[in-house]
Amino acid sequence: MKAFLLAVCATVVITVGMNILLNQIGFSAEKATTGANTRVGASD
Repeated sequence: MKAFLLAVCATVVITVGMNILLNQIGFSAEKATTGANTRVGASD
C-alpha cells in the first residue's frame, strides 16, 4: 500500500510539474494544434 501511495504522489507531482514547465517554455496544446490551415473559433 505504501508503494502505491508513493507512486500516486509521484505521478501527481510529475504531472503538475511538467504542466507548469511546458507552459513556461511556451509549449501548449493550443499552440501545437493551431495554424494557418485551421479554423478555430470561426463563426461560419
